[in-house]
Amino acid sequence: MSRLKGPTERDTRAGFRAERQDCAASVPQGLLKAARSSGQLNLSGRNLSEVPQCVWRINVDIPEEANQNLSFGATERWWEQTDLTKLIISNNKLQSLPDDLRLLPALTVLDIHDNQLTSLPSAIRELENLQKLNISHNKLKILPEEITSLRNLKGLYLQHNELTCIPEGFEELNLEDLDLSNNRLTSVPARFSSLSSLVRLNLSSNQLKSLPAEMSRMKRLKHFDCNSNLLETIPSELASMESLELLYLRRNKLRSLPEFPTCRLLKELHVGENQIEMLGAEHLKHLNSILVLDLRDNKLKSVPDEITLLESLERLDLSNNDISSLPYSLGNLNLKFLALEGNPLRTIRREILSKGTQEVLKYLRSKIKDDGPTENNSITETAMTLPSESRVNVHAMTTLKILDYSDKQATLIPDEVFDAVKSNIITSVNFSKNQLREIPKRIMEMKEMISDVNLSFNKLSLISLELCMLQKLTFLDLRNNVLNSLPEEMESLVRLQVINLSFNRFKILPEVLYRIPALETILISNNQVGAVDPQKMKLMKNLATLDLQNNDLLQIPPELGNCVTLRTLLLDGNPFRVPRAAILMKGTAAILEYLRDRIPT
Repeated sequence: MSRLKGPTERDTRAGFRAERQDCAASVPQGLLKAARSSGQLNLSGRNLSEVPQCVWRINVDIPEEANQNLSFGATERWWEQTDLTKLIISNNKLQSLPDDLRLLPALTVLDIHDNQLTSLPSAIRELENLQKLNISHNKLKILPEEITSLRNLKGLYLQHNELTCIPEGFEELNLEDLDLSNNRLTSVPARFSSLSSLVRLNLSSNQLKSLPAEMSRMKRLKHFDCNSNLLETIPSELASMESLELLYLRRNKLRSLPEFPTCRLLKELHVGENQIEMLGAEHLKHLNSILVLDLRDNKLKSVPDEITLLESLERLDLSNNDISSLPYSLGNLNLKFLALEGNPLRTIRREILSKGTQEVLKYLRSKIKDDGPTENNSITETAMTLPSESRVNVHAMTTLKILDYSDKQATLIPDEVFDAVKSNIITSVNFSKNQLREIPKRIMEMKEMISDVNLSFNKLSLISLELCMLQKLTFLDLRNNVLNSLPEEMESLVRLQVINLSFNRFKILPEVLYRIPALETILISNNQVGAVDPQKMKLMKNLATLDLQNNDLLQIPPELGNCVTLRTLLLDGNPFRVPRAAILMKGTAAILEYLRDRIPT
């Protein structure tokens, strides 16, 4: 079988001979040949200032191989080629696209993010099969009205452009995923609410002062991000968005928390960095499914007892408010993470706060059992110690189950400290702020009891195997030592949930950490870490917090974006260029999404 070639077609081929030579210089023929077979072509990161003509005409022109009278096997017959359905030309230097775009009507995915586009051609209307269009990180000031003709479009990604308005007819699209973050929008039109199929909407980092009440009609919306705007209030009607699961309102000017009487599926509410002064029962009583509540950096003075209604709550961030006391009933929640730093708390000692979530909750529960002593009694009791000649705080040992020999600048822990344990049950050991160069061997004597160990601010250069025998250990603080590695035997710490390795000398994330399945929090800031393994990290199903601030990371692997269990990812103070600071400021969800967008396909 052969294809007839009339005079017109022969002339066309001759006319494009020069273009073919130009094309071969920028796009390997093997890549085009593979694209004809697979229907997919990836030209990202090739420094292109324009897309070669042969790419637009890939479905039209006879391939170069045919002109060379080559024989074709059954799998290479060019006349049976697949139309191009996916074109990726991201991370180039494109300033415009030609109307020849219309020659690729079968496209379902067009990815042109990270270029220098200031406009889109009107021919984009002819890509009727387009389902995903990524034009993020360009210089678009307006969108052509023709974009509203793309009725099969499901995902539209316009973040990091210079858009000031949304075109008429936009609401007629059947979008499920829309990202307009990091633009210059000052308002959202009421007609926007007609995007009734929308599941994810990102309007963060614009200049929005209000949201239209009509948005409540978006009954399928699950994920709404409006961080970093100028919102002072949220329309009460938004509370009827019954499918809403994740709501981000950080870095606005909110003075009160909205009520959510019908948002019974809401799992995460992020309202940190606002001006919220009061948290009342009415704000909490409907949040039956809430897992994450972020209230950091507000002006809260108290937390109501009704916080205990949030029975599903796992992560509560109250840091940097004006809270002076906490309801003891908070201890009854099964929190995995409680942030309280930056508050003028008077009823909980700093030592307990520094030991982390579980110790704070344990302390609050103990106060309930004490039938709620007065504030003054509480302070007197927790401050009580034995006479100064004693070397062991027996009160801390018997009442709080803590073996405390901290802040002594000792090079060894005296035997009498361990002897004093006797038959007491000890769950926590605090040997911080000494001059220890090795872990005391007698710590093994408490291996059946200890869950928390604090060895911070010492001179440890290695971790001995004694520590690896503490199989009930859940919290380990090793910050401010001189460690550069961890032993493989730490893999046996199967209950370890939190490890603090900040201010040491690690150059890589210790390999053994990837193999501790219960780990929820890894703090390894202020080291010299130059790399992490995203594939291994993805397998850490419980990891929620990863602090890599102030290390030597030259690049962040895009695959880290697949670590979807992360709720807090801190990357500031590293020498990488991307993600940019503006992305880091938006928080973990935005960082992960940014990284996922850059995973090579």
